[in-house]
Amino acid sequence: MYEPIRTKSVHTMAGTADFPHRSREEELDIQLAGHLAALLTATDELRGLEPSAELDVAAERLAEQVTRLRGGRPPARASVTGTASVQIAALHERAHALAGRALVVAASRADTAAAILAAERMDAHAAATEAHALTTH
Repeated sequence: MYEPIRTKSVHTMAGTADFPHRSREEELDIQLAGHLAALLTATDELRGLEPSAELDVAAERLAEQVTRLRGGRPPARASVTGTASVQIAALHERAHALAGRALVVAASRADTAAAILAAERMDAHAAATEAHALTTH
């Protein structure tokens, strides 16, 4: 009824030396660095719209963690210029979601420093979102 398969499957692990493999920890490091870098970008955008010392400190701490996870390579930074078209509350919500993703990955790889930083950023962005909602109503 069906013709038999005549070639080797590309999904077998027979020839695993042909491509590089990463450990679970390396994959989690890459994923965590990506989430933290995205959070850093959102933080830099917020710094352009609402300059504050707290956001400056958060941005530096995020940059330090990304640099550590990337083996010393510093992250690209967003320019700190404000634009009126960006909704501040939406940016805080996006940053909150990014911090949540980073927290999940940091917890799964047992990275206490990154987990604490992500949790602190979640709290800060949740508070900012709530404060913004109170001032607009």
